This record gives sequence, C-alpha cells and structure tokens, in this order.
Amino acid sequence: MRKLVFLSFCLLILSGCATSIQGPNYQSIQPQFDLFNFFEGSVKAWGLVQGRNGELIQRFEVDIQGSVTGDRMVLDERFSYGFGDGVRERVWTIDRLESGAYRGVANDVLEVATGQSFGNAFHWTYRMDLPVGDQIFEVVFEDWFWALGDKRIFNRSYLQKFGFDVAEVTIFMERQ
Repeated sequence: MRKLVFLSFCLLILSGCATSIQGPNYQSIQPQFDLFNFFEGSVKAWGLVQGRNGELIQRFEVDIQGSVTGDRMVLDERFSYGFGDGVRERVWTIDRLESGAYRGVANDVLEVATGQSFGNAFHWTYRMDLPVGDQIFEVVFEDWFWALGDKRIFNRSYLQKFGFDVAEVTIFMERQ
C-alpha cells in the first residue's frame, strides 16, 4: 500500500513539471487568430529566453517575412541578439490541411511540426536539436500564440526535455 501511495504522489508531482494549456478553453475568445492572415507580409518580433530558474539566457529581435500561396505559407525569420547567441535564420514551410490542422517543416526542426487553432489561440509543437554551448540537446517546443488584436500577438514557448519544462520563450509580435 505504501508503494502505491508513494507512486501516486510521485506521478502527481511529475505531472506538474510540464506546462499543459487546454486549447479548447480559448475557442470562443475574440479576436479569432488566423495564422496565415497574421503572418502574410512583414512582422517584427521581440523576445527573450529564460532558463528554468527564470534567469535571462537570451534577448532577441526577429524580422519575419511571410508569403502565402493557397494553403501553403513560407516564413523567413531573421534573428539578431542583444544578449546571448542563437540561430540567425529559420525558414518555415507551413501547410494548412483540409482538416483545419497545420503541418510544417523548417531547416532546424526535427521531423514535422503540427499545429491547431483554438479561437484566439494557436498551438504549435515540434522537436528541435538545440545547441547550448558545445552540446546539442533534443527538446520539444510547445508554442502557444494568442491574438491581442489584428496587428499584435503574444507567443509563449515552453521548451521541454523528458517531459519537464527546462526553459521558456516569451515573444511579442507586431504586423508592420
């Protein structure tokens, strides 16, 4: 019996170690977020990365150029860093599927990213090899975007390793 109680306690503690946002909770919230409409054209972004203890790891800006053709969007992202260092460019190719879901690939993303809209929110998840100093760590990105209006969105990304949040990225984006 003690083992069962201990195991239940451990599972309860571990379940609180990774962020778990419920997309359907945002289904009726306005304004609706349309991924392709927002990113078509020029978007400017400002963000920071914090370690699991909240300490600042990076501060960056991103210039994003998006082009949409039918159900395909290409996002060309160019990064510059005010603190820390990281990837300088990323190019996404994102397809809107008949089901309403999204799939995407990028030069530094492992396999295929998947996404889904929920009213004013959008959830995007993917795996990436993340260079940290001389090492490379495979992490899972859980990205959540929320529309703040027609021209601005807020993005919160949770980087996870073995199911635990190890870092967070906060980004504000504005259509130009």
